[in-house]
Amino acid sequence: MGTFRLRYFALTALLLVAFTLPSLANEINVHGTLERTVEPGGWLIVNDDVKYLILNAQKFTNESWFKSGTRVVASGEVKPDIMTTFQQGTPFEVSTIRPSQDQSKSNETPDERRLVTRVIVTGDAVTRAEPDTAILNISVITQNTQAVDAQQQNATRSDAVIRALKSAVGTAGEVKTSGYTIEPQRVYKEGQPAVITGYQVRNSVLVTLSDLKKVGAVIDSAAISGANNIDSVTFTLRNDESAKTQALTDATQNAMKKARAVAAALGGRLVRVAEVQESGFVRPRPLDQLSVNGRIAMAETATPIEVGTLEVTSQVQLVVEVELNS
Repeated sequence: MGTFRLRYFALTALLLVAFTLPSLANEINVHGTLERTVEPGGWLIVNDDVKYLILNAQKFTNESWFKSGTRVVASGEVKPDIMTTFQQGTPFEVSTIRPSQDQSKSNETPDERRLVTRVIVTGDAVTRAEPDTAILNISVITQNTQAVDAQQQNATRSDAVIRALKSAVGTAGEVKTSGYTIEPQRVYKEGQPAVITGYQVRNSVLVTLSDLKKVGAVIDSAAISGANNIDSVTFTLRNDESAKTQALTDATQNAMKKARAVAAALGGRLVRVAEVQESGFVRPRPLDQLSVNGRIAMAETATPIEVGTLEVTSQVQLVVEVELNS
């Protein structure tokens, strides 16, 4: 009887070992960093290039230390045959998990460990450039007591002006209509309705010219052929890439110079540029703009035009990190 009982307990022990060994064989310890999965709701333990997908993360998410970036030590069982909706990591059922002993240091941000502060600086620059395009707004204005008469007179003079402008411009530019209006001329008297005394017709032409040496000659041709209003002459920069690039470079260098000066004044050093923001370019503005309103005289000498230079401005804002001496 005693021998039978001994054999029974021995067999039972062997069966327990047989059923327990496979489970123990899959039990592993994992060291790594907690990270979220790409899909919402999932958590990984990442150790270099090895990733373990925590199957039962909801059991631990209430822990204060359970957050992205925490270094942990976990034990559990790998479940490679389990299908999940997450596309990352080897399925891993955690039995125990805790922060690693060096977590107090790893929880500190780089800024806290290095005493890094952020500084915002702005750099400005102005680059001068020679204009390459002139834009002239030229008008023919006629008046008459009858609208049709004012219109016909304007049509005759405008046709002559346009032909003269095209001849003067040649292949160096473009001539096109920019506006046309017919407006009644009214006389107002107190206590009485306005009385229309005539009509004014304005036909405006826009001339774009790439040969700036012809600007004076174009104005003279317009005046001689019948134009009686030069609304404006503006110089601009059509091919402005080079000037814009130079302005941007100078503004960035100016901002970096300020950043280094601030770092030195704080007794630290410039670590890196965290953000860069460029506030758009101000388009080139003319330094010299000819504007003659009213009737223009037909001068015997050529109209002198001084082109001058243009300003292209740029502004750059940098957010830089400065490491302070602890």
